[in-house]
Amino acid sequence: MKPIIKPQELAPLLPQENLILIDARSGPTARDKYKNEHLQGALFADLETDLARPTDNPAVGGRHPLPSPAEFAAFLGQLGITPESRVVVYDDMSGANAAARFWWMLRALGHQNVQVLDGGYEATKEAGLPVSSQTEQPHPQPPYPQHGWQLPMATVEEVEQAAQNPDNLVIDVRAAARFRGEVEPIDLVAGHIPGAVNIPYTSNLDSKGFYLPQEELRTKYENALGNRKPEKVTVHCGSGVTACHTLLAMDYAGLEMPKLYVGSWSEWSRSGRTIGTGEE
Repeated sequence: MKPIIKPQELAPLLPQENLILIDARSGPTARDKYKNEHLQGALFADLETDLARPTDNPAVGGRHPLPSPAEFAAFLGQLGITPESRVVVYDDMSGANAAARFWWMLRALGHQNVQVLDGGYEATKEAGLPVSSQTEQPHPQPPYPQHGWQLPMATVEEVEQAAQNPDNLVIDVRAAARFRGEVEPIDLVAGHIPGAVNIPYTSNLDSKGFYLPQEELRTKYENALGNRKPEKVTVHCGSGVTACHTLLAMDYAGLEMPKLYVGSWSEWSRSGRTIGTGEE
């Protein structure tokens, strides 16, 4: 199953008994947006409380550290997600924000039958899929069976070593101006991890906010990775959320997923480590 599903592909699947829709729009008004209107039948997942366990010290783990596998498995059970479920998740940032994070987390628990809705909420609404303001009722199940996170991750120490080794590649998916250190709208210090390369996640999308064709994405990332194996590649962003968009793009392109650095710039920039600016 491809990790991306287009609105016109989703439409004939609704309703389907084992299909669970997840609304993962984020931001301070996300829950209100969901209450006001969402895709019919969709359940809400909160980036801040369901897909992360923020602490008082983002210097350890960043702004959006992962919950434990057991905590996330319990949340999946509350949503009614079982190993037999087909899950489709959307946000309002072309899948680049919490939808990709939810997708990665579910895949990291071993669940393969999960897709991100291409184009996000607005594109799907424009395609004519039904919306609702009704309170949706999940059908809770036991916690999802899990054996820990199954996808590769990197620690800040591992990233520090990898970024200085030309045999490795550290990809920063933030906007170019943030990478160069010209602006920093979220974290305390502007700049990037020295030795990292900048491939903004927005370059995975076309002008309308849909994923580029699989072949185009494959060529793009094969050129960027060279002959490096996945275990030699690490992807990060500001706090381990939009990086998942690039991991999704690689998976969609048929490439093996590299490591995710969850702490990302929010951890690195608070850790006292060297900070790079400009293009290098």
